[in-house]
Amino acid sequence: MVLALNGAVCTSQPLASQAGLAALRAGANAIDAAVVAAAVQGVVEPHNTGIGGDCFALCWSAREDRLFALNGSGRAPVAASADALRAAGHSELPPQGIHTITVPGAVGAWGALLERFGSWSLGDALAPAIELAEQGFVVSEVIGGEWDLVTRFGFLQNDAARRCFAPGGEAPSLGRIVRFPDLANSLRLLAKGGPREFYEGDLASRILRALGEEGGRFSPSDFADAHPDWVEPIGLDYRGYRLCEIPPNTQGITALIALGVLQHLDVGSFECGSPESVHLLIETVKLAFADRNARVSDPEYMEMSVESLLDAEVLRRLAEKVEPGRAARDVIARPPTGSDTVYLAAADREGNVVSFINSLYGPFGSGLVAGDTGIVMQNRGRGFSLEPGHPNVLVGGKRPFHTLCPAMLLENGRPRVSFGVMGGDVQAQGHVQVVSNLVDHGLNVQEALDAPRFHYLGGSDVALEAGFATDLPDRLAALGHEIADPLRALARGGFGGGQAIAVDPGTGAFWAGSDRRKDGAAVGY
Repeated sequence: MVLALNGAVCTSQPLASQAGLAALRAGANAIDAAVVAAAVQGVVEPHNTGIGGDCFALCWSAREDRLFALNGSGRAPVAASADALRAAGHSELPPQGIHTITVPGAVGAWGALLERFGSWSLGDALAPAIELAEQGFVVSEVIGGEWDLVTRFGFLQNDAARRCFAPGGEAPSLGRIVRFPDLANSLRLLAKGGPREFYEGDLASRILRALGEEGGRFSPSDFADAHPDWVEPIGLDYRGYRLCEIPPNTQGITALIALGVLQHLDVGSFECGSPESVHLLIETVKLAFADRNARVSDPEYMEMSVESLLDAEVLRRLAEKVEPGRAARDVIARPPTGSDTVYLAAADREGNVVSFINSLYGPFGSGLVAGDTGIVMQNRGRGFSLEPGHPNVLVGGKRPFHTLCPAMLLENGRPRVSFGVMGGDVQAQGHVQVVSNLVDHGLNVQEALDAPRFHYLGGSDVALEAGFATDLPDRLAALGHEIADPLRALARGGFGGGQAIAVDPGTGAFWAGSDRRKDGAAVGY
């Protein structure tokens, strides 16, 4: 762990962590630092995040002494239609392309966070990202490997994307210096004009024109009417702590359902990573995913309320379905294809704590860059269903189901651990595993992040990460689990990657950890 007294920042890329820490040292607060770091990540980790994506944030405000939640996800264009896509021969949303693009919500969310809780302007917060985009940065190991892989698999869908991210037809290799002048120009426009430049200004017009040339059905009002929403965090008590998540349309409720079931099971009596412990975790995640896939969508379209899904008696009855000696096979849970993203945490000496996530969804999102803006457009529309009558069916102006879910663990009503696990479908089940590591097994934040994970894939299928005991696959198979090739997990976020900052309740010091699976760093001062 990295221990610090005055402030801490954790991200999946060291340059982003350092930029956030530099902001704290220059007098910014944790909210400012989070936006600084997120903007930098959009430059140095361009296949996973950027201003063409969405974001969500949980913010503990020291001034107001309470937790706030911001939904920064965008909506489908009003002209979007499930009927039209089905008529064109689609049975589900394609993985990439123009039909998967929703209005990006990140820029609006950054502006809302800074306006309500920040001390810096958006222009100040974007300055480090602009500098890196203009002057260049060095491609790091994990990011470089992923960049090369997704480029070779054809995730860059238009000429503008290939020109930006694979000049000459190849991704930049490890150690190469990369510059993004088009993106730098777009960031400068935002720094000068603020968030509305993205949604109503010249930059918005250029984005809309580019999307129209790709066959998109966005109107100026789709962008002009976009806005983030302050929402009430949802939470569930678990063995003396309270896990807080953002409500639907995110999958955060999945982690709460799983923990609500797990609290009725004596998982802490087994060794961390043992067959008995892992079996119970898989079974609770399996039940939670069944609810997630059937019920979670834009809350305006959900048939069951959050309160109903988290009802104590409902969770107790679900726990009765878990058999310690047998894997359930009658649970139908089909997670949609997921991908990777970026998560970051920040905390400052005044007591502000932020849990923040920003994403394009799939590698390079839709695969489309909007003209000469350098902006990769997300493919969050992939989260919609085309199944008639499904709560998450595509409707114009609707928000899609979202995998993004930052988390915060409270103790005695105050922040104890700000954390997240990035990686598509692995996010909510990663939360369950990290919380169990922390609470049930007493691991510190670095140990809790680094511990090997399983990735539940749907049905009876589960992939196991290297690092578990060698007999674990056979022991779980004997219980009825189908042990899948770990390569199957790669298309759905692998085994995730996380960041965490724990606040020492006695001293107020920060205990920070950064997942070994990423290039990232925990830093503090």
